[in-house]
Amino acid sequence: HVQLVESGGGLVQPGGSLRLSCVASGSTASNYYVTWVRQAPGKEREGVASVDNIGIIRYADSVKGRFRISKDITKNILSLVMHNLKPEDTAMYYCAAGPVMPYQWSQGDKYPYWGKGTQVTVS
Repeated sequence: HVQLVESGGGLVQPGGSLRLSCVASGSTASNYYVTWVRQAPGKEREGVASVDNIGIIRYADSVKGRFRISKDITKNILSLVMHNLKPEDTAMYYCAAGPVMPYQWSQGDKYPYWGKGTQVTVS
């Protein structure tokens, strides 16, 4: 079983930056993807950035060039640095983990393990 705890959300003005962190504990299989997934009110979950089991990084088109994901293996911390934030980035951001296929990385409902989320508000 995997436990995920996010932190770092908050209120920021458009154009600002935030850093989200996710601490993972428990057993993680070698084939797990770890992904930041966001959900805005009334919208579906959207995978925004992911690192797979061999270190390949993927981003949603909406955040490319603005967000950067990184994984510290020694500390089991997944980070998301977000720059040039826009009002449309406002959402609850979740850390998710699990074995998914490469084409499924952005599909939030494919991940079995989730944190409780951290709110990001851009206004």
